Amino acid sequence: MQKRTLDFLVVLKKNNNRQWFQNNKPWYEEARKDFIGFIELLALEIGKFDPAIGQVNPREAMFRIYRDIRFSKDKSPYKANMGAHIVPGGKKSGLAGYYFHIEPGDCFLAGGIYMPLPEILKKVRREIYENIEEFLSIIENKKFLDYFGKIWGEQLVNPPAGYPKDFENINLLKYKNYTVLHSIPEDILFGNTLLNEVIYGFKLMYPFNKFINYAITGNL
Repeated sequence: MQKRTLDFLVVLKKNNNRQWFQNNKPWYEEARKDFIGFIELLALEIGKFDPAIGQVNPREAMFRIYRDIRFSKDKSPYKANMGAHIVPGGKKSGLAGYYFHIEPGDCFLAGGIYMPLPEILKKVRREIYENIEEFLSIIENKKFLDYFGKIWGEQLVNPPAGYPKDFENINLLKYKNYTVLHSIPEDILFGNTLLNEVIYGFKLMYPFNKFINYAITGNL
């Protein structure tokens, strides 16, 4: 990726208004094209170990830069980040996938499911409960743990209904999201190692995503 892509987001963050954006639309288009090009490479590499993602249109995988400000106190019209979600069935499928995010001071890769619908969350919790040993073998794998740490996000105060309170791993059923995350140093964004670094993380993530998607769809 080009340094000018992140530079665009740095300057946008300081000038988050429509006039500045319109005046710098060519710069935005250049940055967007650069980001999409990287996502295209990323999708090709992911498809080599996770064929479930199918044919990926990188433009459709990328999130819009325009913010929905209807119910927000922050009326800034644009996101000062670029992100893409490579996932079976597309961004709105509800399935676990591979997320890549660049933002000044906050670049990362992530995966799993975030803010899932209640019926999806129920399926994932049930699968974890019924196949706890398999799930533990994934999230307690040393390489996985060293790279991602614990599952990221909020938990319920009390265990979800329908499970025995004495279940040894009841805390794993309390998560509201089943997401893992790894921060990426900005200094590798513009070098030759970025693709390999991100793919390394996504390969580690693959069994986690596969487990979740089997819980949701029943398909391996």
